[in-house]
Amino acid sequence: MTRPDESRHTRLTRNLSELLQELRVAQAGVQILFAFLLTVAFMERFASAGSFAHGLHIVTVLLATCAAALLIAPAAWHRVLFRKRRREEIIRAANWCALGGLALLAASMTGTVLLIGIVVLGPGWGTAAIGAGVGFLFLALWFLLPLRIRKQ
Repeated sequence: MTRPDESRHTRLTRNLSELLQELRVAQAGVQILFAFLLTVAFMERFASAGSFAHGLHIVTVLLATCAAALLIAPAAWHRVLFRKRRREEIIRAANWCALGGLALLAASMTGTVLLIGIVVLGPGWGTAAIGAGVGFLFLALWFLLPLRIRKQ
């Protein structure tokens, strides 16, 4: 949103500051999730979970890794391009990184819930329904509802 009383430079500074603040929240979540996923592989019960659960675990770890890379990238860009008058480009790229990182974080969290469901409840339709429900929850709350509001 453009404020009538602020200069272009002030607006860009505010936009970048707001974006980096938003990313701090997502970064903390993905880092905690990543740490949890790293420990799962060393749990006794996980060893007997089966090849599907092991494959799902690797995919989920990779999703969390990619989410972390995308969510942390804007801070790195800002630091590398500091005082190079590239703030507008940083904001544009950071916005895409944030959206991509959030999508991958949602996929990773959904995969984590599915993985826990498989280990605790066993594979089956109930576990699949839980995973699908969680995936839909993220899709609806993080993307569909904001897009609907944006169109109004």
